[in-house]
Amino acid sequence: GAGKPPLYGDYEAQRHWQEVTYNLPIRQWYFNTSDNNLLYWGLDYPPLTAYHSFLCAYIAKLINPDWIALHTSRGYESQPHKLFMRTTVFFADLLVYIPAVILYCFSLKETSTKKKASIWGVALCILLYPGLILIDHGHFQYPLSLGFALWGVLCLSYDWDLLGSVAFCLALNYKQMELYHSLPFFCYLLGKCFKKGLKGKGLVLLTKIVGTVVLSFAVCWLPFCTDMEQIMQVLRSLFPIDRGLFEAFMFSSPPPHCKLANIWCSLSILVKIKNIVSPQTQLKLSFAVTFLSLLPTCIKLTVQPSVRGFKFALVSCALSFFLFSFQVHEKSILLVSVPVCLIINEIPFMATWFLLVSTFSMLPLLLKDGLLLAYAVTMLAFLSVCVASFSIFEKTSAEDLHLKQFSLSLKGYVSWFKSFPKIVRSLFLLSITLMGVLSLTSAAVHPPQTLPDLFPVSVSVISCLHFLLFLVYFNVVILWDSKNSRSQKKIS
Repeated sequence: GAGKPPLYGDYEAQRHWQEVTYNLPIRQWYFNTSDNNLLYWGLDYPPLTAYHSFLCAYIAKLINPDWIALHTSRGYESQPHKLFMRTTVFFADLLVYIPAVILYCFSLKETSTKKKASIWGVALCILLYPGLILIDHGHFQYPLSLGFALWGVLCLSYDWDLLGSVAFCLALNYKQMELYHSLPFFCYLLGKCFKKGLKGKGLVLLTKIVGTVVLSFAVCWLPFCTDMEQIMQVLRSLFPIDRGLFEAFMFSSPPPHCKLANIWCSLSILVKIKNIVSPQTQLKLSFAVTFLSLLPTCIKLTVQPSVRGFKFALVSCALSFFLFSFQVHEKSILLVSVPVCLIINEIPFMATWFLLVSTFSMLPLLLKDGLLLAYAVTMLAFLSVCVASFSIFEKTSAEDLHLKQFSLSLKGYVSWFKSFPKIVRSLFLLSITLMGVLSLTSAAVHPPQTLPDLFPVSVSVISCLHFLLFLVYFNVVILWDSKNSRSQKKIS
């Protein structure tokens, strides 16, 4: 959106939030006033994002006051300011996200020297994930919420439950989309308390966790707790349900065909859900389907809490939210992709496949940004590093894909399971070929006039079908996983 009024783009959104938070008192940050038009990139993230914007604005003021001057800086674009904005994103990476990735890779409990040498390979694969580079960095989206969430996972893997709770509270107070990960955190910690016994150590741990969460939220929200109207206004900004089921296209006029790779947009091609179902019913329907889709995983994690099950649950629950929940954006697939990065050393073949599809699902957005070359280069680089680090084509057996228990339960019923590795490799190559052809076609071929959205809609539907299959796969792995029960002995 650079250089394109009236909204310009995500670059302007981040700059405008710095302008608002620096020049206006806190009580006006989320309210519509003559100095803060909420229809022009109104602040719609939790307080921690606002505080971070204020900090960046304070530094910007020292360098060039024109960058954040109230009203007159609207649509401000210059190379020095773009360099400043890029630098703030990069420093957020260096301070929060990258250290979390590297420390997480070192926390992986490897046994042999050969496997220890692959720690840097795992870290490189995670850091080279194309989606985060092209979208979060390209759109000036600070990776702090994902970084804090990773710190939460890292802390829980070391049994530092209180620190993990604080880290995830920071993630949730930076971006409300971290709700995608909230149920696995909740269920894992609750299940751990149950295992310790709610009449003894479990009750003590539960009390400490509750106190830590309440205190963390209180500190983050303290400036907004002066009156209830302040709190309600912030909540209305965070959850604008009046926008409808397809929030990603709130600024489009007229609304285009849905190009989001979730179930509602894919179904809308056949059934115009928005025209036949009221917004309130849409909300209830999406809530019910989302809840039912993630219920088995949450129950399993609560009954059998384990760090391994927790990481897989992060993937499954986030994918359920992306596919079925209310007001999803194309970029929300990153909330699924980062947990997938955490298990890339356990199921490298499926994780690599998913991460390639997740980047492909955002192709219409990438083409709109003029990132075809960057998309092609980063995808090829990521695939090459994964192949070199994990030899992914050799990791397609039922055991490598964590489907051994499931295959044993099907023994005698599915005769083709013996040729499963060959089938999986063939499907992968077919998928890669399809994504490559559709990527080239979308960039080089003009669609027919009668079907102007043919290629974007094809990308979204094909990606959605992939994601549905991945959701089934991850749920099978979780529900048939026998390692969780064996690892419970380590919990207490």
